[in-house]
Amino acid sequence: MSSRPSSPSPTRGRRGARRLAVQALYRWQIAGGEAAFIVSEFLEEANAAQIDRDYFRRLVSTAIEDAGKLDALLEPCLDRPAAELDAVEHAVLLAGAAELRDHPELAVSIVTNEAVELAKTFGAEGGHRYVNGVLDKLAAGLRPNEIKSSGG
Repeated sequence: MSSRPSSPSPTRGRRGARRLAVQALYRWQIAGGEAAFIVSEFLEEANAAQIDRDYFRRLVSTAIEDAGKLDALLEPCLDRPAAELDAVEHAVLLAGAAELRDHPELAVSIVTNEAVELAKTFGAEGGHRYVNGVLDKLAAGLRPNEIKSSGG
């Protein structure tokens, strides 16, 4: 019997891509840099081996390159300017906004639930409720038919 603790299995697929994307977007907000450099930097990490690398690449690139447009979509749903958001919550919201805008094949509930879980994992206490409320408002504007048909 080994005394070495077992390491947790890495998050896989799109869930892992989202998790790493939030970390990359946080880093970008703090330190700046080009999207392509940040993407390659994060993909070199060992914990990126089993994620959906293509999805990660698209999500981070889109969120960085379209940050101004995504913030403009988010602004009416926020209670303060995007520039004043906590960096973790902002990273989660940028990723969630990009998914809601660019991936209609993903149900609103999936995008929102994944974002809430990421906010719980990385954000301040209670930040997940803020993220949930913002993305609910954004989804109502971007996908009113989906919200209407789901009873939301």
